[in-house]
Amino acid sequence: MTPPTGMDEFLAGCGWGNADVQPLAGDASFRRYFRVAHGVKRAILMDAPPPHEDPRPFLAVARWLIERGFTAPAILAADSERGLVLLEDFGDARMREAIDADGATAPGFYAAAVDILVSLRDHPAGNWRPYDRTELQREAALFVDWYCPAIGLAVDTDGYRAAWDAVLGEVDSDHPVTVLRDYHAENLMLLGDERRLGLLDFQDALVGHPAYDLVSLLQDARRDVDPAIEDAMLARYRSATGEGERFMRAYHVLGAQRNAKIIGIFTRLWQRDGKPRYPALCPRVWAYLERDLSFPVLAPVARWFDANVPPKYRGDPLILSAR
Repeated sequence: MTPPTGMDEFLAGCGWGNADVQPLAGDASFRRYFRVAHGVKRAILMDAPPPHEDPRPFLAVARWLIERGFTAPAILAADSERGLVLLEDFGDARMREAIDADGATAPGFYAAAVDILVSLRDHPAGNWRPYDRTELQREAALFVDWYCPAIGLAVDTDGYRAAWDAVLGEVDSDHPVTVLRDYHAENLMLLGDERRLGLLDFQDALVGHPAYDLVSLLQDARRDVDPAIEDAMLARYRSATGEGERFMRAYHVLGAQRNAKIIGIFTRLWQRDGKPRYPALCPRVWAYLERDLSFPVLAPVARWFDANVPPKYRGDPLILSAR
């Protein structure tokens, strides 16, 4: 990756002049990351180039989390106009690889991740936008806007919206929280010898239902989560919070909504943004979606899928588009 414009001036201005800068992997957005080494010091340079990206939400959420005792990377320096942020380096050890290397660690790591969400609900939600029905509908529409056209499927879009209208009342929460939105094993870093969890990729935080981040964690689009782990972690969360069956209905509605959205996003990343690795993740997400749709609370949405997207059209959109 070519260095970001203004990088040398920015680093010099915050005391990191003449540092060694090496690219790290990007993500599904326009953001890019670089590891910066200056003597024994290490940091991460985030390039969030305007107008595509705006680092200010990341900065605001990071500071909000740190002030409340959560482990987000410290902000070492920032130039919001250029989209450059110098961050504490959390290293390369992620929860995802640790579990993949030793499956016996999964219960402990997932329990720690769930406990962070339990702690998060102890704090009044931040001053973020609401994760309301309008936003949930907008996201759900990504499925019919991108996936269905990509595979040549004409569907009832008005009926799709009506089906979601019939179920989204279940996610009105009496206890709204800060929702981090991309809370999963690839965004949870292992820090120190005790391998405590550090948080990344929270710049899109909104105020919404506490079940959403559990869905993100336990119905992970990027790795298979054992259903037994999912059940155990949901029980752990409910035991700690006193949540009941109403919470579980919201969990499955948000699971279906998130998974439909992700299928649309992964299709868009391939078609619009030239990132063809994402469609291959869709079969896993379809499996989560179909499991959520099996619950009675999702009956209106399940009926729409049965009528509009037959099983043979549920899979990798890149492969299906070539038929």
